[in-house]
Amino acid sequence: MELLRRLIREDEGVTAIEYTFIAFFIAVAIIGAVTVLGATVSGFFGSTAAAFP
Repeated sequence: MELLRRLIREDEGVTAIEYTFIAFFIAVAIIGAVTVLGATVSGFFGSTAAAFP
């Protein structure tokens, strides 16, 4: 509990928390983009492969 209080009072703790949030949101954006683009790319390669005899 003392560690949490110290992190709240110190600027370095606040900065670390902000960087953690930024990293979290970047990770969520990457996961979302890979999910959406993965389905699109999979469909593209599937249709391309079906075009060959």
